[in-house]
This record gives sequence, structure tokens and C-alpha cells, in this order.
Amino acid sequence: MKIKAVVFDLDGTLSNTLASIAGFANGALVRHGLPAIEEDRYRTLVGEGRDKLIQRMIEHSYGRFDEALYQAVGEDYDRLYAEDPMQNVTVYPHIGELLEGLARRGIPCAVLSNKPEDMTRAVVAGLFPAGTFRVVHGQRPGVPRKPAPDAVLAILREMQVSPAECLYVGDTKTDMQTAKNAGAVAAGVLWGFRDEAELRAYHADFIAADPLELLTFIDTSR
Repeated sequence: MKIKAVVFDLDGTLSNTLASIAGFANGALVRHGLPAIEEDRYRTLVGEGRDKLIQRMIEHSYGRFDEALYQAVGEDYDRLYAEDPMQNVTVYPHIGELLEGLARRGIPCAVLSNKPEDMTRAVVAGLFPAGTFRVVHGQRPGVPRKPAPDAVLAILREMQVSPAECLYVGDTKTDMQTAKNAGAVAAGVLWGFRDEAELRAYHADFIAADPLELLTFIDTSR
């Protein structure tokens, strides 16, 4: 099947936000007398949205879930993030060349993240030129977060592309589940937050070690 559109995850796929997320999260924890969490541990804490991240942070740092801490730490996390959403955020190598290659091929792109909508838009706007992506969405009220297919399917309707013609690109099991639930082609990437074993266990159709490998995959599908 010819690939006619690409939908990207954001954190761990287009942008390396591990140090950024860890910095805001640990800042919020420390403000409430809780121990910081080692940065690398956030690789497995993230991926299912802001609410799940805060819950996991509390459980890891406090030893059990606590509703009051969840609310207080979450508020501080949101405030710290909003003050400087681009702190310690970088684009992975060869992402720019990948996006340029897709543009030359006339393949429209979108971003779908479980990061809240305002944070998602802020990071994308800070990293990429305006117009790079046809659609950009994060987690929104009333829209089930990934791995539910609702947001992907809405994006594809807006782009007038069928799910089977979409390459969904991400770095976690949540992304692979999202692609499968939507009926899209699932591409897992190895430069992000999770490993190849997880991507294969959740049935990635293709695994890329470098962003430019995605162009080769798309070309062979045409």
C-alpha cells in the first residue's frame, strides 16, 4: 500500500525531551520534599500522557499513590513546564532531513502526542518552521489519549487519507498500539525512549535505526 501521509509521535520520536521532562518533574517533586528520580528512569515513566506520568512519579518517589501529592506535584509540574517548554529540548539527528524528504515527495505530516495540547504546540512551534506539519495535536479534553485510535482517525479524516495509507511513527508500545488500533502502518524508532524488544513485542511493521530509513521504507511502498 502506498504511504500518503505520516503521523509522528513527538517525545522520543521527533524531539529528545527526556532531560526536559525529567527537569520539570524533579523540580516539582523536590518542591514537595520528595526525592528526585534519575533521568534515565523517565524513559519508562513517560508515554501515556501527563496524568499517568504524575501518578508514576508519585508512586516511584513517595512509594505509593497519594491524591493530595498528585494534585500538588501536578500543578507545579504544569507551571514549571509552561514557564519554559523548550528547556533542554533538542531535535534528533536527521529529523530535519527526513521532514525535507517527505515534503519533496509531497507527503503531508502531522504530530500526535499524549503531551497536553498547549505543551505539544509550544514544543513543535519552537523546533520546526511554521507549516511543517498539516496538523498538530496533543492530549485534549474529550478526546481519548493514545493508544485509543480516535485522535489519529480524526487527523486522517482531516488529511483525507485512509488509515492503511498512513505511516504512524513512534518510539513506544503505546505508539505501536495506537497505529494498530487505527489500522495504520506502525513504524518503531530506536533513537527514542524504549528498546527494540518492546517495539517488536507490540508488532511494529517496520523498525528504523535512523530517521532516513523511513524514507527508504516509504519509497519501497510506493
